[in-house]
Amino acid sequence: MTQTARIRRTTSQALLAAGLVASLALATGCAKSEDDNSGSDKGSSSAQDENAGQEVASPGTGQTCDVSTYGGKKLDLKGATVGFSQSEKEANPFRIAETASLKAEAGKRGIKLLTANAQSQFSKQISDVQDLISKGADLLVIAPLNSDGWEPVLRAAGAKHIPIVTVDRKINATACKDYVSFIGSDFVEQGKRAADQMIETTGGKGTIAILLGAAGNNVTTERTKGFEDRLKEKAPGLKVVFKQTGEFAREKGQQVTEQLIQSKPDITGIYAENDEMGLGAVNALKSAGKKAGAVKIVTVDGTRNAVQGIVDGWISGVIESNPRFGPLAFQTLDSFTKGDKVGQNIVIKDSAYTKDNAKADLGKAF
Repeated sequence: MTQTARIRRTTSQALLAAGLVASLALATGCAKSEDDNSGSDKGSSSAQDENAGQEVASPGTGQTCDVSTYGGKKLDLKGATVGFSQSEKEANPFRIAETASLKAEAGKRGIKLLTANAQSQFSKQISDVQDLISKGADLLVIAPLNSDGWEPVLRAAGAKHIPIVTVDRKINATACKDYVSFIGSDFVEQGKRAADQMIETTGGKGTIAILLGAAGNNVTTERTKGFEDRLKEKAPGLKVVFKQTGEFAREKGQQVTEQLIQSKPDITGIYAENDEMGLGAVNALKSAGKKAGAVKIVTVDGTRNAVQGIVDGWISGVIESNPRFGPLAFQTLDSFTKGDKVGQNIVIKDSAYTKDNAKADLGKAF
């Protein structure tokens, strides 16, 4: 099987044993401020998407968690209040789509959702979650900014036996003790698949720069590890000669790439650990007078702008990291609060975009 065939978009599968028919909403414009209590409002800045059912997740494998083990009591999710803590500013399409998905699913289920946005400030996120607890949240869904430093929240939630599900990033704590489940991608695998795309587009030879994500979270660490391990395994002729954080931001990605072009003008490829940094790299290359495709760029996320970049020839490939957590997060909470066992580590099956499918699948991007 060719590499291109291996990375074609996977088909939709059932969620969990009971099967969840996901009907997701994704953002079609800028989301409003997350510091509000209107999560159950079906009129938030999202729209039903015909491709929403493409979010695919595997049931949690390995260790499980249930109410009796975690501590606490069963409850009816329909009568509960759920608090959602978003980590980053709504300038990133991933965060817009993620928040929209949680709000849409809460509205669909008639669940009261309290929301807060940390605006990329970790101290604010800690106080945000503490505030959600004080406002009466029975359960919490957290998109962590950092992996460490959650002890104050875990103590406060633990004292009230409030179940916590984290999405898209892990926290360094003990599952089924400090929190119930993590729902997200296999980030090491994402890095490996990005390396596979880079190997294919470069022929396995040349020099590579890595635009690292923000420090202090498992996503950056694991996407880097997967990428570098795969290059060592399959393409020793591809050498990583430059690594610098772009902080998951387009502007910073552009600034770092401008520095890269000055210091390494003959760089072969750029691995950007999210689409926003990759799009910043494209801007820098354009400003430097480079032609589309002269420097091979592989990114991770699956935003419409990045997939369009493939169509336009500036980006070689994008590994998806699906942000539409709403249905799976609420299905997990529903099962848990009924007393069923849920996986401690629930991995989403992401797809990928290449020059072979980017134009046809552009509507599936977020």
